[in-house]
Amino acid sequence: MYTMKKSTTPKHPDTRLTTSGRDPEANFGIVNPPVYHASTVTFPTLAALHEAEKHKFEQVYYGRYGTPTTFAFEQAVADLEGAKHCIALPSGMAAIAVALAANVQSGDHVLITDNAYYPTLKFAHGFLAKFGVEASYFDPLVGASIGEHIRPNTKIIFAEAPGSITFEVQDIPALANAAHKAGALMVMDNTWSAGYHFKPFDHGVDISIQAATKYIVGHSDAMLGTLTTNDRTLWERAKTTAGTLGHSTGPDDCYLGLRGLRTLAVRLARHEATALKLAHWLAARPEVETVLHPALPSCPGHAIWKRDFTGSTGLFGIVLKEGPDQSAIARLLDGMELFAMGFSWGGYESLIIPADPAHVRTAYVWPYKGQTLRLHAGLEDADDLIQDLEAGLKRLNA
Repeated sequence: MYTMKKSTTPKHPDTRLTTSGRDPEANFGIVNPPVYHASTVTFPTLAALHEAEKHKFEQVYYGRYGTPTTFAFEQAVADLEGAKHCIALPSGMAAIAVALAANVQSGDHVLITDNAYYPTLKFAHGFLAKFGVEASYFDPLVGASIGEHIRPNTKIIFAEAPGSITFEVQDIPALANAAHKAGALMVMDNTWSAGYHFKPFDHGVDISIQAATKYIVGHSDAMLGTLTTNDRTLWERAKTTAGTLGHSTGPDDCYLGLRGLRTLAVRLARHEATALKLAHWLAARPEVETVLHPALPSCPGHAIWKRDFTGSTGLFGIVLKEGPDQSAIARLLDGMELFAMGFSWGGYESLIIPADPAHVRTAYVWPYKGQTLRLHAGLEDADDLIQDLEAGLKRLNA
């Protein structure tokens, strides 16, 4: 069984990011946990084989259930989010799917925030619906009034704070309180904060999900997801579901996740500082209708962010003023030098993509007519990024 030496004294979160999931003494003094590639695991006796079967979720049993590399990564992420248990999964979407599928059955109902990652919505009203699970969607700013949407068969309230396109910050404690009163689970996508700026289990969350592909890996070169919880029953249920669905997380990807965790604090500080500088600059531009950055008062849910989060990250949005057509938007985006167009975020590179929130919002009407753009501030120099944006806005106005 893989175990990590426990510290006898409390440590700062940044120190724990550096040390969690490491046990050099168990690995010939090697600082980083080695990468174990495995499918078959052999046992010296029948008794040992049967013992491993009893504890297959917690020890090396078969490659699909994890190796010491997997367990080291899981321990480090659990420590990051303040949880007892973590499951590594092949992607953030896999973590979302397992969290939902493990805890509902035919006849159940799930409530999902309307600003969630679109594949989450698609999984709910597509995949789950085929198995008799109904999903409905709520205004992300509904807060304690969520009780009006809860049904007798509601099993999960699913939040994403802030939403990764429109950035409304939900009142997680209020949602969790309502969920628990109704006997439902509070599940949250915590990817934006990277588990660093928001501690979900301090705010009533039962299951936290991250696309570790993003800030945890940090280098745009691995697909990885995590599911964390303090409840052993929920953990075992999710492990069983993940195994039944055939999910297997590659040890190389877990290694890259561990490597990313070591520098998470310093990278997030740079992402945050750059994004704030860009957001304030964009807020002063005449082409911009509004800036959707949780740390700015213009962002819906800003007061909740200020109350519950310890900081911000590099992902935010803007809405351009109505007027420019799609050919003008193309001039803006096609000529960017440093901002690339791509459907992820959290890496060292800056990204920008257009979005159409009105197309997917169903719980309330998206209030803006202009083009929405989502930006991720990478690790480039902030002034160089501003120059790139300034040149792009000039092309927009050409």
